[in-house]
Order: sequence, then C-alpha cells, then structure tokens
Amino acid sequence: MTSASLRRDELPAAERLRITEIFHSIQGEADAVGWPTVFVRFTGCPLRCHYCDTTYAFQGGTWWSFEAILQAVAQSRAGYVCVTGGEPLAQPNCLGLLTRLCDAGYRVSIETSGSLPIADIDARVTRVVDVKTPGSRESERNLYDNLTGLRASDQVKFVICDRADYDWSKHKLGEYRLSERCQVLFSPSYTQLQARTLAEWILADRLPVRLQVQLHKYLWGDVPGR
Repeated sequence: MTSASLRRDELPAAERLRITEIFHSIQGEADAVGWPTVFVRFTGCPLRCHYCDTTYAFQGGTWWSFEAILQAVAQSRAGYVCVTGGEPLAQPNCLGLLTRLCDAGYRVSIETSGSLPIADIDARVTRVVDVKTPGSRESERNLYDNLTGLRASDQVKFVICDRADYDWSKHKLGEYRLSERCQVLFSPSYTQLQARTLAEWILADRLPVRLQVQLHKYLWGDVPGR
C-alpha cells in the first residue's frame, strides 16, 4: 500500500493533504512557461469561476503524505514544481509542503486565486496570484491586501473575458501600482476572448504587462492533467 492510498486517519495530521493529481507536463503559464514541470494539483476550491477549466478538482482526490508527494515529484526528474488546484491554500498543510519542496532544491511556484492570505508562504516560493475580474463572477472574493505585499519575484494574473474586464483590470493595475511591484500577466479567457484582440488593446494603451496565453491548451487542447 502506498502513502497515497492510505485513509485520512492513517496519515500524520500535519502532513495530510488531499490531492487530485500529480503529473509531469510543460508549464503553460507565468514566467516558467515552456519548462518541463511537475504539477501537484490540490483538491477543493471555495470559488466557482464560470470559466474554470479544472472543475474536476472541486471534490474527490486522494489523501497523501508529504513524503509520498515528494517521492512522486522526484520520479519526474524535473527542477520545477507548480502547486495548483483547486485552491491549494484552502488546505492549511499546503504551507508545510511548499517549504519541504523548497528544502528539496526545487524551484517552486504556487497558483492561488487571491482569495486567501499569502503572507505566510515560504519566501522562496514564487506566488502567482489570480485577481478575479468581474467576468469570473467571483471578483468580490479578491483579497486586495495580498496585492500590497507582492514581491519582485511574484506574479499577478488577470484572466480577461471581454473589454469590460480589460478596462477593470487596467484600473486595478494603476490603483495598486502593480507593474512596479511584480510582473503582471494579462491572459485572455480561453474561448471567450481572442489573444490577438487582447494584444491589440495592450499595445494601444502601452500597458506594462505581459500577454499570457495558455501554451498547454495550444499543445493539447482542453485535456485534464496536461
């Protein structure tokens, strides 16, 4: 029996995590785009963004120990690890796993919805914070205190559904002086907004942001676990 198949009560409480999948793929987003990466996808999310492409991670999953996760990650022989979800920070033990991954020598990033505090995340971790636009239908869940604590090594992402989302995001960019704090990513919502259209808006307004497309979807389409 592997650690991943143990019952919840058979795992140490401080190292107990519900995981949907661990897989090796090409990073399709953020500043590590294109690099072979191990993804650790947590189960569960308190948000319900209408464009979510990982709804299968809302429930289910399997209980894992830190050690079992580290063993699975090591099998890929990749130097990058992306902790994602769902919403990883909805499970408090996520913080301990992030530190263990950093201690093991990996370059680690976390993708978070921005609705939960990020201040206690290990300083070695790159924090990719998704600011929810009105088009997501979850913009009221944004925790804006997170934005004032961003570091140069962090990234903030806006998934943009339409022109109204773009104008809203442009306002937040200036209101929180985000381009002075960290790298800012503007990403078109897949199937809702053409990347070319968003690129033209960014160029017209001369915004100091990085256009991001989801490389993995161009490679494999909407295939879970890629």
